[in-house]
Amino acid sequence: MYRFLLSRQWVILTLVALLLIPTMIRLGIWQMHRYEERTARNQLVSNALSAEPVPVEKMTSPGHVITTDERYHNVTAKGRFDTDHEVVVRRRTNSDDEVGYHVLTPFVLDDGKVLLVNRGWIPSDGPSQTAFPKIPAPARGETTVTGRLMPDETTAASGIKNVKGLPDRQVMLINSEQEARRLGAEVLGGYIAQTAPEPKGDTPELVGRPGNEDAALNYAYAIQWWLFAAGVPVGWVVLVRREQRDRREAEAGQRDAEEPEPAAV
Repeated sequence: MYRFLLSRQWVILTLVALLLIPTMIRLGIWQMHRYEERTARNQLVSNALSAEPVPVEKMTSPGHVITTDERYHNVTAKGRFDTDHEVVVRRRTNSDDEVGYHVLTPFVLDDGKVLLVNRGWIPSDGPSQTAFPKIPAPARGETTVTGRLMPDETTAASGIKNVKGLPDRQVMLINSEQEARRLGAEVLGGYIAQTAPEPKGDTPELVGRPGNEDAALNYAYAIQWWLFAAGVPVGWVVLVRREQRDRREAEAGQRDAEEPEPAAV
C-alpha cells in the first residue's frame, strides 16, 4: 500500500522534509536568542536613561572606553565651552532625515580636563560644504551641562569611513583619542549628547533619545519558524494520503477497464 514511498521522488521528498524540520527549529531558537538579546539591551538602555545623573568623571576618564553598561547614562559636568576649538561632524541627520552636521564643542572642566559635548544638529545650508558653517553660540562662562554618555565612534562600529583631508574643523567621527591629539589636552573617553540646558531658539537641535529595538519582531519570527517546522510533517502526511488515494482510484479504474463485458444472449 505504501510501496510508492520507496520511489526516488518520495525518498527525496522525505529527506528534504527531515532536513527542513531541524533547520526550522534551529532558526526559531536563533530568533528567540535575538529576542532575548534585544530585550536585555532595551532594558539596559531604559535603566541608563532613567538613572539619576552623576558627575561625568565618576563614569569616564582620559583613555577610558565606555562600556555597554555605561552607555546612555545621564551625567553632568561643570565648566565652560571652548568654541575656539569647536568642530562639526559631517553627514549627520536629524529626526526628519535631513542631512547636516553635529556640533562638537570641547567643554573644559574645572580641573582642566576636556569633555566632548555633542550640542546637536544644524542644517548644512551654508554656501558650500567646505566652508565652516555658522553655529549658534552655547552658554557663556561657567555652566553645568547634562547629557547622555556615549562611546567613541569608530568605523567598525558605525560604518562611517574616517575620511582624510577634510576641510578645516570638520570631522567624520566623534572620537576622544583623535580630539585629544588635535587639542593637545587630556580628553575624557567617549562624549556626551547634550540634553540640558536646552539651546536658545531650539538650535542646534538636540540629539533625540535612542529608540527601543523591535524585540517583539524576533519573537514573532521564532514562533513562525516553529509553526513551519510543525507544518512540515503534517504536510508530508497529507501528501502521502493524497498519493495513496490517487493510486487507489487509478487502480480501481484500471480494474474496471479490464473486466470483460458480459456475453450477448
